[in-house]
Amino acid sequence: MAEELETLLSRDFDLESLISLRREVERRSEEEGLTGLALYRFVVAVNEITTNSVRHGGGHGRLTLWKGADRLYCEVTDRGRGLPPGRERAQPPPSTSANGRGLLLARHGASRLSIHSDGDGTSVMLEVTYT
Repeated sequence: MAEELETLLSRDFDLESLISLRREVERRSEEEGLTGLALYRFVVAVNEITTNSVRHGGGHGRLTLWKGADRLYCEVTDRGRGLPPGRERAQPPPSTSANGRGLLLARHGASRLSIHSDGDGTSVMLEVTYT
């Protein structure tokens, strides 16, 4: 039997709404039982992906947050040009670079992260277990 999911949050975002979106993701995740370091890391992961959507995905995107029995799922989509081939498995940037760590931070903050990218845009799914 497939896990039943309940939508907690679904909204479009852009540069102006990133801060309020981060706060809303944190509040909703905490209400569902995510706490401490796991909460912090998940919120950072979601923030990195939404920021990437704004910076590289056309200036805006859509976030949907669901809850399952013992986990949260967050999907971020945008309509940018997509990730270049091989970029899904990002390597750390040079230590002298100020950019390029978003995907690495997101992978660290989620139990699972998957990316689908093509010419129509990118969809990133993050999952975190909270029990």
